Amino acid sequence: MKASPQIHSIYIAPQAGESMVQIAQANIVAGEGIVGDRYALGIGAFSKTKLKIRHISLIALKGIEDAMHQLMDKQQTPFGEGDTRRNVIISGISADELNDLVGKIFYLGGLAFKGTELCEPCQRPANLLKRPDFMSAFKDRGGLRAEALESGQLAPRDLLQFSGPGEK
Repeated sequence: MKASPQIHSIYIAPQAGESMVQIAQANIVAGEGIVGDRYALGIGAFSKTKLKIRHISLIALKGIEDAMHQLMDKQQTPFGEGDTRRNVIISGISADELNDLVGKIFYLGGLAFKGTELCEPCQRPANLLKRPDFMSAFKDRGGLRAEALESGQLAPRDLLQFSGPGEK
């Protein structure tokens, strides 16, 4: 039996360009994002130049692992979970399955989110860490951005569900 997708870990960065910090739980504010994260504060690197919904970003742990193997095969230093600059790492789901949530409502820890767009890989993580190419390693597995539709808390092991309570 396949494990249910769930939150593996959660990260925020209080300022643009700062290292991502793993947190034990995230307080979500509908229409804003994760309390204390640069994008919820409106001070992320792309907050002013690329006006998009950036409440929360998710990436599949499997996608990170696949990118790590690709980089190690090329004898390059891999990126860790926080190095991806995504907020929520999801285990038990493939990058393609996560990508399919664009345009759909889904639930994390019982809170509703709507997938807004794929996080197309850019060179920012590579530039900040002075490491090899992030773009090719995370092509088609860079995760997605989502709109926070409800307020509440998220923590590791909270489930990712494709339908809400009482739905089929």
